[in-house]
Amino acid sequence: MKTILKKPVITEKATAMNEKGVYVFIVDKKATKAEIKTAVEKMYQDQDAKVSKVRTAIIFGKPKSRYLKTAITKGHTSTYKKAFVQLAKDSTIDIFDTQEA
Repeated sequence: MKTILKKPVITEKATAMNEKGVYVFIVDKKATKAEIKTAVEKMYQDQDAKVSKVRTAIIFGKPKSRYLKTAITKGHTSTYKKAFVQLAKDSTIDIFDTQEA
């Protein structure tokens, strides 16, 4: 079984969205919106999380290069998928206080 939720995104922008009831997670690239919804509700079932909407975005890898003594090494960062989970109006979750299953 694949792990759908990899980790929550904890940035200044994502934390500001938390106040509006939107939580951001990095998820498996092949996960669907329905799988993400059930995974969030299952992981935070002790906090009675009810998901109303899920939006996803695929973030493509960016090219990177390093200058060494003998050559220029080129590569890129990894591509990943981000999920924006909108909770119901009466639901909140604490992403800092979870036990990994």
